[in-house]
Order: sequence, then structure tokens, then C-alpha cells
Amino acid sequence: MHDTLSLIIVLLASSVLVVAIFRILRLPQMLAYLLVGILAGPHALGLIPDTEETRYLAEFGIVFLMFSIGLEFSLPKLLTMRSTVFGLGSAQVILAILITLAFCLFLGMDWRIGLALGGALSMSSTAIVSKLMAERQELHSAHGRKVFGILLFQDLAVVPLLIIIPALSHPSGSLTLELGKALLKAALVLGILLFVGQKLMRPWFHLVARQKSSELFMLNMLLITLGLSFLTNTAGLSLALGAFLAGMLISETEYRYQVEDDIKPFRDVLLGLFFITIGMLLDLRLVWAELPWILLVLAALFSIKLALVSGLSYLFDRDWGVALRTGLHLAQAGEFGFVLLAQASGLQLVDQSVLQIVLAAMLISMLAAPFLIDRSDQVVRRYSAGEWMHRALQLHTIAVQTMAIHTQIIICGYGRSGQTLARFLEQESIPFIALDHDPQRVREASAAGENVVFGDASRREVLLAAGLLTVKALVVAYSDARSALLILSHVRELRPDLPVVVRTVDDSEMDTLREAGAAEVVAEIMEGSMMLASHALLLLGVPLNRVLKRIRDTREERYSGFRGYFRGITDQEQSEALQLRLRSIMIPEGAAAIGKSLAEMDLGRFSVDITAVRRRNIRGLSPSPETVLQEGDVVVLRGNPTGLAAAEIRLLQG
Repeated sequence: MHDTLSLIIVLLASSVLVVAIFRILRLPQMLAYLLVGILAGPHALGLIPDTEETRYLAEFGIVFLMFSIGLEFSLPKLLTMRSTVFGLGSAQVILAILITLAFCLFLGMDWRIGLALGGALSMSSTAIVSKLMAERQELHSAHGRKVFGILLFQDLAVVPLLIIIPALSHPSGSLTLELGKALLKAALVLGILLFVGQKLMRPWFHLVARQKSSELFMLNMLLITLGLSFLTNTAGLSLALGAFLAGMLISETEYRYQVEDDIKPFRDVLLGLFFITIGMLLDLRLVWAELPWILLVLAALFSIKLALVSGLSYLFDRDWGVALRTGLHLAQAGEFGFVLLAQASGLQLVDQSVLQIVLAAMLISMLAAPFLIDRSDQVVRRYSAGEWMHRALQLHTIAVQTMAIHTQIIICGYGRSGQTLARFLEQESIPFIALDHDPQRVREASAAGENVVFGDASRREVLLAAGLLTVKALVVAYSDARSALLILSHVRELRPDLPVVVRTVDDSEMDTLREAGAAEVVAEIMEGSMMLASHALLLLGVPLNRVLKRIRDTREERYSGFRGYFRGITDQEQSEALQLRLRSIMIPEGAAAIGKSLAEMDLGRFSVDITAVRRRNIRGLSPSPETVLQEGDVVVLRGNPTGLAAAEIRLLQG
């Protein structure tokens, strides 16, 4: 009992520490668990013993991972992507297995080892690639759809490989018979479970859901997942296959998303334990002794998968830029490769020295994957002439459309927020151009007559083509802090006087974005909370004018641009010429205001307020009268048009 508790404490402490460090460094958590296994395992510090109980418990991580893959298995999705999934994806997996098999035969190895290693090495990391592509907003790009289609087929290919690899452990004489029996049993189990399960699953979940007990719903989900895994294991197949079938059956019901959310904690914790056990397999002393072979396998893995995926992708659409990007995204090994490798190791199919070499090469390839994907744009631009032509054509299209309408504002992102902003601008007859990186959305919006073009707003050349040097404002209408910071850095370099409004989900990135130069940061949660509060107050009988005052006060405190705008109901009687406006004025070289304090400039005589002074990465709200202006400062003024014009002359000419 004491030993078990000590083992759990060691696992928890080491995992929390290493995972926290990896999250700070923005690296995949899976690699953190692998590192814990390597360092704390029997071949290094020896804190975690390599026991049968530990490996058996870790296998449940694969059970829940396969269950999650089953939940994603959608026949309509497969049909819409069938050419990519079953054409490009199947060609990549089959050819990768055949190349590895040929290489192993050339080295004098048994063909069964080549088949097992080929299955493991044909996989790429769904976890790493999908996360990085989501951060880079590439999921809906041309290469993103190809990458996703290939990864989807790789996930599906694990199922037959989990059936074939155990059959390879039998003697050569009975191998064909055992393989045939395994495939027959799999077909029978699949047929019975899918035929019977589809008829029973929905009504059974209806019955459980009607009890309105989250505890019962969770117990039912665990029963189905582990129960089907037990049935397939009893039939001589793997636990993971039963979990995959359970996920497939539940994916056809309306409870799919609830189940996916409930299963996530179990899956992530147990999957972390599985990757710790994989790391425990790695013997650092043996790795050091076999380092030349590891580097050779690593180079072969990267180069062969890059050439294979890029070549196949080019055959499908004849675009070298897209093909090369697809290859760079999928050149690494994947988590399912570890699953297949662990299975082959447990069945004694692969010699320990070979296992260490392949395992180390796969692990290093996954560590290198984030850096390779981040540099993919530079690689493609350097080696693909077609990419330059495509990029030039794209920029030309953006520039032509921008000049045709005399753009005053750039909208980065044309989702719901961007489209809502566009409607307001159209009502005010303010010309705009919207940039979006989703080709389907751009195609549909353009067909409907919207002024939106395809382009990545975080790229310097795209912003220049969209008219960054001449527009009056820029809005980042999607909540991606990483991309917004890139946009702000380009604006700070090229147009430091340009006001930029950034949308975020919450307040967590607000200070960072403001320091980077955002004129204003709008948090969705705060705006939603104010509307929620206003409706609640109205329903509680609070007078409308008092509710509106609360909203006005909150906004004046939160957003500097609204300060002083809400003077009262008499504002409606003023002419538009007298209404307050904002204007950003940059202090250029030789301006009269350089070296003078705000008090000396005395802009108040023009009925103008100074709401902020932006200096490089520093933004000061309500600056003091003693603030001395410097070259490059951006002064944000509020007043009526006449006063603003007079204040601008005073700042620039004296």
C-alpha cells in the first residue's frame, strides 16, 4: 500500500512540474509526459518501476483515446472528404508501410518486423499538428484540409493495424490462418455490434438522460466504453477496438458532444500515464550508444515522409506550395505510432535495440515538429516558385480591390463579429476591406457581393496590399492574441499613428495587447455580462434610465474612447458637427510640440481633451499635464471637428 501511494505521489509531482514547464513554453503536454517517463523510469532515476500493473493501467489511456477518435468518426464528414481521406490518406499510409518493409528486408530483418514498424512510422501526430494549425488559423486553408484528411485516415488505419499486429506474433506456418481468424472475428464483432448497437444505443441513452442525473450519465458512458472493450478483448481482439466501436455508436446520437466533454478528464489523465510508460521504455544509455543509428533513422523518417506526402499531395492538385506545406506538417511521427510500437514490443515482435532506436527517433521528430511547422512558410517561399506567384497574385487582388473603393478601415477576420461591424460601416457608407483566411467563407461572401478577400492579416505584405499606409483605422475582429500581436507589431512599425481595436474573449490578454499598441481592447465576456446585468435589472423593476446610466458609467470607466460621450439626453438635440469625435495625431520630426508639456500646449482652449498618449509600447490613459511630448508619440484627442483641427495645427505647427 505504501509503495503504491509513493508511486502515485512521484507520478503526480513529476507530471505537474514538467507539464507546467511545457505549458509555459507552449509545447505539447504529451512530450512532457514522455520526458517524465524517460527521467523517472527504470533506465534513469528509477523512481517509477516498470510493472505489469502500470502498463495495464496505462492501456486504458489508449482505450479512451480510441473512444474519442470513434466519436469523431462521421460518415457525412468522410463522404465530403473522401478523395483526400481515402485517396491521399490511404496512399500515404500504404506506401509508408511498403517503404519501411523494403528497408527492413534490405537490412535482413523479418518481414513482420518491417510491417509492424511501417505501421508505427506511417503515423503523424494528430495532437501536435491539429493544435498548431488551430493556433496558426490554418485548419480551413488548402493545405490544412489535406493535412486533416490524411490524419483522419491515419486514425482509421490504426483499427486494422491493431488487429493485424497481434496476429504477426504467431509462427509463420499458422500466420495466415491466425490473421484470417483475427480479421473474421473483427468483421463478426463489428457487424454484430454495429447492427445491434445502432438499434439500442439511442433509446438506451434517451432512457438514461431522462433520469436527469449527471452521475448516472457518467456511469453509463463508462459502462458502454469499458464493456465493449471487454467484449472485443474476450473475442481475442484489442481493448482499443471496442472503445473505438463504442465511440462510433455514440457519435450517431445527439449525446455525442456531452459524452465528449465528460470523457475528456479520464482520457487526458490516463493518456498521460500511457505516454509516461512509453517514456519509461527509452534507455538513455542505449540511446547514446546507438546515436548514429538514431540520427540516421530520424533523417530517413523526416526526408521520406516529407517527400512521400509532398509528392502525393502534388499529384492530387498540382500545387507545389500546398504540397510542400502538407509534407512539412506531417513529416514527424505520431502518438498512435507509440501505441502500435508498444503493442509490437509487448508481443516480442521487435528486438529491444531496434525498439530503442525507432522510439528515440520518433520522440525527437515530435519534439522538432513545432519548430518545423513554424518555419514552414519560409521553407515554402524559398523552394516553391509557384508559391511566390500565388502570393503575388493574392496581393495584387487585394491591392486592386482596396484602391477601387478608397478603403478607410481594414477588418481582419470576417466571422460573426467582422460581418456585424461591416453592416454598421455599410449603413454609414464607410468603405472597408475585410481579410479572411477561410477560403470557403471568402468564396461565399464574395459571391454575395461582400467586400472580403482571401488573405492572412498577420502578414506584413497582406496588410500593405490592403492599404495599411492610407486607412484611418484597423479592427482585429477575431479572438486570437498571437495573431493580433503580429498585426500590432506590423502596425507599430509601419503606421504607429493608426488606431487599432482588438477583440478578445476575456480580459486575460488585455494588458499585453495594450502594451503592444492596441488603441482599445474589447472583451466579449464583459460586453455579454453588461447586457446580462441590464436585462436582469430591468426585470427586477429598476428604471430604464438608471440601467442605461449604469451601462454608460461602466463603459466610460472601461473604454477611454467613450469617456465624455454620454452627457445626457440633450445630446440628441445637438447637430452632428458639434458631436465629440476621436482623432489620433502622431508627433513627427520637427513638430512644434516636441519637448513641450501638455500644459504648455494648452489644448483645452480649443475644447479638446487628451484621452491618451501612446509612446512605443507604453500607453498612458488620462496623461498628466506635466507629460512632455517626444518625437513619435501618438496623441489621442477628443473634441468636435473644429476644435480637433485647431489642436492638430497647434501640435504640429505651434
